[in-house]
Amino acid sequence: MKSMVPNTLAVFIALFLASVNAGPAASQEAAPAPKAQAAKPEKQVTEIKIGYLRAYEPQLALSVLDIAPRDEGVAGANVALNDNNTTGSFLGQKFVLDVTEVKPGADVVAVFNEMVAKGDRYLLADISAQQLLSIADIARDHGVLIFNVGATDDVLREEECRVNVFHTAPTRTMLADGLAQYLIWKQWPKWALIYGSHEKDKLFAEALRRAATRFGGQIVAEKEFKDTGTARRTDSGVVQIQRQMPVFTQDLPDHDVLLVADESEVFGSYVPFRTWIPRPVAGTAGLIPSGWHPASEQWGGSQIQNRFAKYAGRRMLSKDMAAWTAARILGDAATRTQGADPAKIEAFIRSDDFSIAAFKGQKLTFRKWNWQLRQPIFLGDAKSVVTTSPQEGFLHQVSELDTLGVDQPETKCHFR
Repeated sequence: MKSMVPNTLAVFIALFLASVNAGPAASQEAAPAPKAQAAKPEKQVTEIKIGYLRAYEPQLALSVLDIAPRDEGVAGANVALNDNNTTGSFLGQKFVLDVTEVKPGADVVAVFNEMVAKGDRYLLADISAQQLLSIADIARDHGVLIFNVGATDDVLREEECRVNVFHTAPTRTMLADGLAQYLIWKQWPKWALIYGSHEKDKLFAEALRRAATRFGGQIVAEKEFKDTGTARRTDSGVVQIQRQMPVFTQDLPDHDVLLVADESEVFGSYVPFRTWIPRPVAGTAGLIPSGWHPASEQWGGSQIQNRFAKYAGRRMLSKDMAAWTAARILGDAATRTQGADPAKIEAFIRSDDFSIAAFKGQKLTFRKWNWQLRQPIFLGDAKSVVTTSPQEGFLHQVSELDTLGVDQPETKCHFR
């Protein structure tokens, strides 16, 4: 009997341990398998197509350093789309740029219609005033908003203004006024003017005359420099211009500053340091007014310059900034309206709530009387920014930026 007790105890312990080990296994077998989690539905992405219509062909310049980059303007728009898509990814928005190139002076109606057929509801236009006017009414009838990023012609904002055309490029009068304010601030009121023989040279010369009258400058003499088609970048051309320019400026009366109006790039770069008497040069050569400057780093400008340089491998030019601003306006409007509805985006851009930050020291808004973007004018040479206008002391009852260009009481715009 005594020998059976340990055996009975051993059997009992073995059965107990077997039941303990079997319990969890049995419960696991009895438990239902967990349900697979339902896959999250993919976020719907709305594509916002922006067209970019560009008139381009390689252009000569007096200096090889002044030849426009191949991607001028387009690069600015692409950097803006990268910015737009960073925010848009959270809202289910994807911005796409559709670039189309034509020759300067070409008929753009058929090309524009093709862009509309592809779904471009917004157009950044870097084309001539004549080309833009040929499509403006067609765009209006199709509900397409145009952002003029290239043409500085005042007529597009005045006699030929259109209700669906917004302008991020400054006008010639804005550029001339920005320059004139600084010359008056410097107390250099007496100006001589040399202008080219091409139409756009004469338009800028007229803007300079208007600025003189507006701000108290005096143009003491004018001369036209006729384009004779000289091979200006040959050795003989350089020698010729060095002899010609002092003689050409010899008979000018005494003046503080020599103004140059040469948008056609025929003679302007040859004026500084070649005049008969030593005088500062300003206009399209020397001290040049523009909507942006590649050396600008004020007001956070280094941020956009660095992003742009990383993308394009160069510094940002005025047309790049005009295109960047236009594309960012659309991106900001889409963010504010939290969607891609063209009607809501347009309504926001036209509203009093609209403004855009563009690294220019203050938020920018549109002039409702002609849809020109208010903006400072940079004055600089090839290396640095000298100043920005409006200058201190030039006051306005609404915005000091409205001292630059055509103000509301002067406008000839009646929207069509």
